[in-house]
Amino acid sequence: MTAMRFFMLSALCLAFPLVAVAPAAAHAQQADKASLDTSATPTQAQRLDKLFDTLKREGNPGVAKGIADQIRREWQDSGSATVNLLIQWADKAMTEDKNVAALDYLDEAIRLKPDYVEAWNRRATLHFKMGNYRKSMSDINQVLAIEPRHFGALAGMAAIMSQTGRDEMALKAWEKFLDIYPTERQAQKELGELAEKLTGQRT
Repeated sequence: MTAMRFFMLSALCLAFPLVAVAPAAAHAQQADKASLDTSATPTQAQRLDKLFDTLKREGNPGVAKGIADQIRREWQDSGSATVNLLIQWADKAMTEDKNVAALDYLDEAIRLKPDYVEAWNRRATLHFKMGNYRKSMSDINQVLAIEPRHFGALAGMAAIMSQTGRDEMALKAWEKFLDIYPTERQAQKELGELAEKLTGQRT
C-alpha cells in the first residue's frame, strides 16, 4: 500500500574575563548568558516548530521533502544512546522479518522512554505489518498524543481506515496530513482518489 511508505519511515560556551564583579552585576551577567545560550542552542521542540512552519509554507515539493527529512531526523534521535540502539536493532529485525524480536526491542524502548514518539511510531508500523490493526491504531493514537503533527502516523491512520473500509475517516486523516505537509504528491493523490470515490458513492 502506498500509504505504508510514509508510515515506514526524527551549546554555546561564553568566556568571561577574570575580574571581580558585584553580586547584582554577576547575577545579571548569568541571566544574560542563559538567554544567549537558549537562543544559540534551540531545543529539539524549537527546531521542530521552525521546521514545521517552514514545511507548511514551502511550495516546492523537492525542497519540502528535504525539510520533511530533517523533521524525521529530529524524531529519530531519542536523546538516549540505549534507546537509539534499540531502535536500530528493531529496524534491522523488521527488515529481516524477525517481527517478535523487533517487537521486544520496541517494547523495551517504550518502557525506557515512554515520551519518545518514534518508538511508538515504529511499533505502530510493525503492528500494521503484522496485520494487528487495532494495536497499530492504539500506538498511532499515542504518537499523535505526543506529536499531533506526525505526518507518518497520520498516513498510517489513513492506511488502516482504508483497509477497514472507513473511507470518510481515511479522507480526514489525509486532510490533516496535507494541512501539515501540503506539497506531498502521493498524499495529494490519495486524497483525490478517496474524494472521487466518496463522491461517486453519494451520487
